[in-house]
Amino acid sequence: MAEETGVPAEVIEIIGVTGMHGEAVQVKCKILEGSNKGRIITRNTVGPIRLGDIVILMETAREAKKMSSR
Repeated sequence: MAEETGVPAEVIEIIGVTGMHGEAVQVKCKILEGSNKGRIITRNTVGPIRLGDIVILMETAREAKKMSSR
């Protein structure tokens, strides 16, 4: 049975909070390994997060929608 592993990505910018109640944080992260190495993508994260943190992404093809200002 093949073991699924994630791809590490470093948080390089915190864009802001999103979600119905502000529970998610939208961040820009730089992919550190794999076929998309070096690519910068936008993702939503839940929980405490700071610049320089390493997050493990299960897939790197999708990006979060850009936040809209009201």
